[in-house]
Amino acid sequence: MNERAEPSGISLNSADAAIVKGMLNRGDRQHDIAAWFGVNGGRVADIKTGKTFAEVKPAIANNLPAPGPYLAGKDAHAALKALESVAQTTHAALQLVRELKDADTAIYALEETEKSVNDAIAILRERMRMLAEGNA
Repeated sequence: MNERAEPSGISLNSADAAIVKGMLNRGDRQHDIAAWFGVNGGRVADIKTGKTFAEVKPAIANNLPAPGPYLAGKDAHAALKALESVAQTTHAALQLVRELKDADTAIYALEETEKSVNDAIAILRERMRMLAEGNA
């Protein structure tokens, strides 16, 4: 039970450090910054204290991502699955249209794609609203 997990392989470079510093200056939480980059919060703390990238200047506000909180990994995974489903439905609809065998079926498939996309967007918007309100 003393085994450690393999390193993620994610590392921050000087451009990332500039964004981290800009986000810190803006008042973003270290937790949110770490989530944005997919790193441990300690890496953000190292940049904040000057332990790493001390020479890097903060990025300007226009070059920063929107303030967090950001989607959790499980939400990003759900979004990916929804988009994969949309891609499959779109592919099937395109195949039907290309074959010009059954326009009604193609229309139905495209309508289902539209519904899937709208459902996925609604779910993501609600999750983002809950995160912004701190109800996640």
